[in-house]
Amino acid sequence: MLNLLKDNPGARKKSKALGRGIGSGKGKTSARGGKGQTARSGVAINGFEGGQTPIHRRLPKRGFNNINKIVYNVINLQDIQNIINDKMIASNDINEDTLKNLGFLSKRDKKIKLLGKGQLDFKISIRVHAVSISAKATIEALGGVVEII
Repeated sequence: MLNLLKDNPGARKKSKALGRGIGSGKGKTSARGGKGQTARSGVAINGFEGGQTPIHRRLPKRGFNNINKIVYNVINLQDIQNIINDKMIASNDINEDTLKNLGFLSKRDKKIKLLGKGQLDFKISIRVHAVSISAKATIEALGGVVEII
């Protein structure tokens, strides 16, 4: 019936009563602050220091962020050795998908770099984006193959 229609409970919320005395918690300035510039709309004084040269202009600029920097997920020979010792992989062919499944990659879109920390006792075939000279020498001395993606 049309005469019984009403809103769902909580559909209409009463607005906060402003300027109704100090006991209300929103009295005096009614949450609008003091007089002057800050009492008006469109205030833009972040970083303004009363006419003094702001700190962001006093301090020198240093350095930059290189947009062409290549960030690598790093994996060491000792990590590969631990994977083989713990029998986490079936074969000694290691690639990006194998490392992702084992949780070695922090981000999928980062490239992988193999470093030479630790010892390696097994012949492996590995595909990575970059490899250090010592890691490559260690793998090839064992008869393994390093393929650059």
